[in-house]
Amino acid sequence: MTDVLTAADALALVGDGLDDLAVGALAGRPLLAVEVDGDPAAELVLDRLAAILRESPVVLVGVARGGGPPPGAGVGLDILLCDGPAAPRPWVACPDGVDVELARLAEAAERSPGPAVALAQLLRLGEPLAAAEAVVAESWVYSLLQAGEQHRAWLAARAARPRKPRPDRPVVQVERHDDVLTVTLDRPEVRNAYGTRMRDELVAALHLAHVDESVRAVELRGAGPAFCSGGDLDEFGTAADPAAAHVVRTTRNAGVHLARLAPRVRAHVHGTCVGAGVELPAFAREVVARSDATFLLPEVAMGLVPGAGGTASIPRRVGRHRTAHLALAGRPIDATTALDWGLVDRIDDDAFA
Repeated sequence: MTDVLTAADALALVGDGLDDLAVGALAGRPLLAVEVDGDPAAELVLDRLAAILRESPVVLVGVARGGGPPPGAGVGLDILLCDGPAAPRPWVACPDGVDVELARLAEAAERSPGPAVALAQLLRLGEPLAAAEAVVAESWVYSLLQAGEQHRAWLAARAARPRKPRPDRPVVQVERHDDVLTVTLDRPEVRNAYGTRMRDELVAALHLAHVDESVRAVELRGAGPAFCSGGDLDEFGTAADPAAAHVVRTTRNAGVHLARLAPRVRAHVHGTCVGAGVELPAFAREVVARSDATFLLPEVAMGLVPGAGGTASIPRRVGRHRTAHLALAGRPIDATTALDWGLVDRIDDDAFA
């Protein structure tokens, strides 16, 4: 079982924050769990702890057992867990109990300590930024992690798998009806896996909408059984180097375009929504989900952080605490949970007829 410290004990552990080996990835303790009990004195200590560790490479998890989470407590931490089937924002409910969920998160952080703590730091620092600025910050972190030990190990484990044929036709369909531009991801044979060709074609379509002021609305959809199954795994590890990858990612980034176009964009998501399939629609003004939609951020287990703008788009819908949990837990949530959190705005199967 992962130790849960009182706020006072956690503060004593880190002291004045100058001891770099007290907690964090280098200390072999990438996750620090702290009790959140609603006591005003303890809350002041929690605030002090969060302020000391704000730039530190450690995931700060607040835990509340029984009686519901204390209102307004622990918001300086990264993830907030409480018992029960439901919880108010920014808390995450743990139907199996907070100890079980905390153990899962600790295991995920221990498997990928660098990406886990980078995720927490990125979400903290990106909170006050404009969405497009947060996308640039995300790209730096993602590019750096591409050269990291955890991602290289993940790539090595996949090395023997056969690669799928590269697409030899357009993979984004663009149709205009009056003042509405419908943009459809169209590689259904791989559940619209998001590769460089799809990215570039999507950017071109969104650029068209951006420069043509007569386009009043953009409808984003996915063909086939799923909206988008995430990044094209066959293209992972093909970047020339992290710096070049960052330049490409910030030059041809659909997330930046979607952030600019957001007031005009409605996204329709269904089936499997993974990685980019969660991150990109979250920029839209409205997200409509089919009832079978599921949402998953698997990147931390791959030695990365979300890289299609998710650390910019998703926190602006569900808050950074729930974003951190979704990404570190690496487990899908269903459409009902996504609606409750605000990741989608409505569930409407008729919109997909």
